[in-house]
Amino acid sequence: MERQKRARPRAATDPDALTPEARARLESQVAGVAGALETEVELAALQEQVTPDPQDPHWDAHLIAALGALSHPAIPPLLAALFGEARDKVRRKALMKALHRLKTRGLALPDDLLPREAARVGAPRPGATTVFVSPIFGNGESYIILEGPPEIMGGNFLVARVSDQEGFKECVLLSLKRQQQAEVWGRFREQGLDQWLSPPPAYAVRLLEEAYTHKAGPGSGAPQYGALREKIFRHWGRAEAAPDLEGELPDLSPGEPTRLLEHCRQLALDPLFLSFLPGPEEIAPWLTKFQEVQDSPLVLSDQQKQVRADGVLDEATLALYPLETRADWRRRLLTTAYYLNLKGREEDSRAARAAAADLAAPDRSALAGENAFLKGLVQYAVRLAWEMQQPREPATASGLVASPGEAGLIRR
Repeated sequence: MERQKRARPRAATDPDALTPEARARLESQVAGVAGALETEVELAALQEQVTPDPQDPHWDAHLIAALGALSHPAIPPLLAALFGEARDKVRRKALMKALHRLKTRGLALPDDLLPREAARVGAPRPGATTVFVSPIFGNGESYIILEGPPEIMGGNFLVARVSDQEGFKECVLLSLKRQQQAEVWGRFREQGLDQWLSPPPAYAVRLLEEAYTHKAGPGSGAPQYGALREKIFRHWGRAEAAPDLEGELPDLSPGEPTRLLEHCRQLALDPLFLSFLPGPEEIAPWLTKFQEVQDSPLVLSDQQKQVRADGVLDEATLALYPLETRADWRRRLLTTAYYLNLKGREEDSRAARAAAADLAAPDRSALAGENAFLKGLVQYAVRLAWEMQQPREPATASGLVASPGEAGLIRR
């Protein structure tokens, strides 16, 4: 009787199996690359076809393997651009395996295709560190995560929640295995936090330092961060090295603000700003005022009703975003403009910056009306509240507030 071959045990660096949904997403992206290769070999164009997941090395490993199955000279440079800096074992093993297979198929691999450190086989270098920052919420809070070897901080996962008004809300240092890290990222996704950025590490340190200056109480997380500051400075950099947002973002030309502020009306509907919206209780009195304009016994033309509704919209914007809070909203807008720029959304970034500059303009006239971005948020919130109050049968739109698109979450 022939002896059966013993199954090879699964290694820790082998990627987990994909769900049907993830498999469909993978096939769609690889098909996009294959289609692009028929007419386009520019690296930037190929990169636009795929979306690596910084929080899921196993998804990236499957993506690397699938791309490596495409025998085309443009694939090795694409893999190097997407994953050449990877330090974790899962991505690095998948990358080396894919490049080896491409080489055996006769594709030439330049000696300098990968950074020298990434080409080495072995444990990640001791100083390898990463940062993840969440978008800033409408209440001024955001999450900051520092990830690095446990010998640096005594754990490998520092999670901080900070407020631009109160400083540290919480700060915990965790020692997480790979599966536990995946569970943490999964919990964030369940809460709607599926967009993370990786700015320069010193920028994340500056956010932590700004929170630390508030010197909040023992339960806030500030003492935990304080005990780790010097270690963090040595491995992630100091706040002084962080980019200056005003200088990092491209300047606006004199003729741009008017066009960009108009663009802000649509930008206010972006899911990134859902947490900036006023809540239902805040918007309810203003919804009543809009209804009064609609039901006015006076004989008004549609144009007159629109003018009155626009006046109510200005009043609501000033009440919901009072002047004494405008500096806070300007800072949050500027921060988001930086994040949009990091994500390659240049036009949206410029629009957010124009809205931030408009809030800071010292010679701004009341005749110009309210800030277009804040006014767009109020308009969106009113529309959502209006739709929630309508009967189940389709109702005729009032015409007072332009349709903002899909409904979504409200301010956290």
